[in-house]
Amino acid sequence: MLPINLFFDSSALFAGIISDKGAARALHLLAEDRKLKILVSEQVIIEVERNIARKIPRILNGAREMIRESNVIIYNDPSKDEVSEHINWINHGVDVPILVSASKANVDFLVTLNTKHFLNDPEVSFRSGLRIGTPGDALSWVREQMPKSSK
Repeated sequence: MLPINLFFDSSALFAGIISDKGAARALHLLAEDRKLKILVSEQVIIEVERNIARKIPRILNGAREMIRESNVIIYNDPSKDEVSEHINWINHGVDVPILVSASKANVDFLVTLNTKHFLNDPEVSFRSGLRIGTPGDALSWVREQMPKSSK
């Protein structure tokens, strides 16, 4: 089986870090066990660290450790030219770099909790060519991909 590569946006990465249960956390645990890979962009790391520092600063060091333990792969942000080439992928312009990063990383699934911008508009998935869903959607898909012996 080829490795399963999931791109997490900041909402999914944040959820997996702050919760001890749920699909986002389960995906982190599967990444720790090297059953899949979590990929993010620099922008995602910056957003997550900023939100944790603002909302629950006492867990910032633990969050960084969890990212390391989950073997998260951090990709460079796309260039401004790459972003402008794909500005039509989504109506919310600040999310374009996330889509471009996920596309460049050639991932199997973009994981997000941002239903308003990513999931309520089915054209986003079509335009970007990405499979996009919630952590629950991604976890279900991952389970379908894994051979019975590795679950």
